[in-house]
Amino acid sequence: MNKVKTELKWTGIYFLLILVWMFLERISGLHDEHIALHPLVTMFFLIPAIAVYVLAIRDKKRQLGGQLTYKEGLISGLILTLGITILSPVAQWVISYIITPDFFTNAISASVELGYYANTEEAEAYFNFENYLKQSVQGSLMFGVIKSLIIPLFLRSKN
Repeated sequence: MNKVKTELKWTGIYFLLILVWMFLERISGLHDEHIALHPLVTMFFLIPAIAVYVLAIRDKKRQLGGQLTYKEGLISGLILTLGITILSPVAQWVISYIITPDFFTNAISASVELGYYANTEEAEAYFNFENYLKQSVQGSLMFGVIKSLIIPLFLRSKN
C-alpha cells in the first residue's frame, strides 16, 4: 500500500477537484442560463487535470529521493489513471444527481434550441446519465494514459 500511497492521495485530490470544478460551473450558470458556453469552458478543466498529473508524478519523484526513471513516472501515472477511472462513475453520479440534477434537461433544451440537434429525441440520446457515464470512464482512461505517457518525459531524472 505504501508503494501507491502517492497515487492514492492524488486520485483523491483529482476526484475532489472535478467535483469542485463542476460545482463552480453550476453556480456560475454554465449548467443553466449560460449552458451554451459549457462545452468551451469545460475544456479548460484540462489545465488543472494536467497539473494534478504533473504534481503527482513530481511528488512520486520526491518520494523516490529525487530520482525518477521514465518507467517509474509512467507506472505512477498509470496507477493514478486507474484510480481516477475507477472513481469516475462515482464522480459522474455525484455531478448528475447531486451537484446539477437538471443538467441533462437543460442541455437537451438548449441543444435543440441552438440547432445542435434536430429534435428532442436526438438530444436525449446524447445528454443522459448512461452516455455521460460511459464518456467519463473512456475519457479518464484515454486522457490519463496520454498524460501518463508524456509527463514523465519532462519529469524523469536526466542522469
